[in-house]
Amino acid sequence: MGETSGYQLGVIGALALSVASSVAIVICNKALMSNLGFPFATTLTSWHLMVTFCTLHVAQRFNVFETKSIEMKTVVFFGILNGVSIGLLNLSLGFNSIGFYQMTKLAIIPFTVLLETVFLKKQFSQKIKLSLFVLLLGVGIASITDLQLNFVGSVLSLLAIATTCVGQILTNTIQKRLNVTSTQLLYHSAPFQAAILFVSGPVVDQCLTKQNVFAHKYTPVVLAFIILSCLISVSVNFSTFLVIGKTSPVTYQVLGHLKTCLVLGFGYTLLHDPFTERNILGILVAIFGMGLYSYFCTHENKKKQNSDLLISSQIKERETTPLLVHQDKDNHEVKKSNGIINKDSVV
Repeated sequence: MGETSGYQLGVIGALALSVASSVAIVICNKALMSNLGFPFATTLTSWHLMVTFCTLHVAQRFNVFETKSIEMKTVVFFGILNGVSIGLLNLSLGFNSIGFYQMTKLAIIPFTVLLETVFLKKQFSQKIKLSLFVLLLGVGIASITDLQLNFVGSVLSLLAIATTCVGQILTNTIQKRLNVTSTQLLYHSAPFQAAILFVSGPVVDQCLTKQNVFAHKYTPVVLAFIILSCLISVSVNFSTFLVIGKTSPVTYQVLGHLKTCLVLGFGYTLLHDPFTERNILGILVAIFGMGLYSYFCTHENKKKQNSDLLISSQIKERETTPLLVHQDKDNHEVKKSNGIINKDSVV
């Protein structure tokens, strides 16, 4: 029972850390890009991952965590896949309207459910699917304003959805099947993610912004916000792997939409972004959907735990019963050899 409560506290802590760090980095990056004119998102992400790896390397040197060897082919593929997915999401935002980009992000949940159902044989109840539908409907109402389609943007969005879903499923699968922690997996994969984005980032940013990241004027204020963004990103990257490993890719996406609602709220209260009745309605519907998802997941997990306890108790009974019968038989033989068998016991 103590292990279960400890695990639940760990999950709650991971979720809280993910929400807090993600909202913080969104606000920081919005100030950096919108107010200070630094639009190089992909290159900035590569710096995030470099700082994350360096931080984890220092932590490993001080024995904060132990490294565990992972097959190089797995780590390289996983790292490159995650790096490519980040680049494709940024390209999707650049080649599509904001509304279509939000649709792309919303499509990640149903696509993840489809992949896990088909390839991992995972079952999602009708109640879970209903709660996800309510959640996506609310986020769509709150965030989607326009839908402008184009061929290149649509292809980029499809590729972004596919790589993001597969990357997040692998984040969960690798941790469980290879018995590695989120920190160990992030430590091994971060250099490859950073490398692919460090090479492709300036090209992607040049394509999207028509500006050169190396020719940008780096004032002390811009540098300060870049450093702050990189420091926050350590917590973001760590909590991302932690949440996916402790829960599931779908739960992580649900959490991501909670962050979207919080960012919209903070944008209105702190940055005075425009806010309409539609935004309020969408956020309320999304929060209701999240509440349903949380309730149904908790209910189903408790049901599964009770079922597992019942099965384990039945197995223990089966293991102990033959032993007792065997012991009774041995005692019976001993008594018989000593000639003290009760007549009533003879058949």
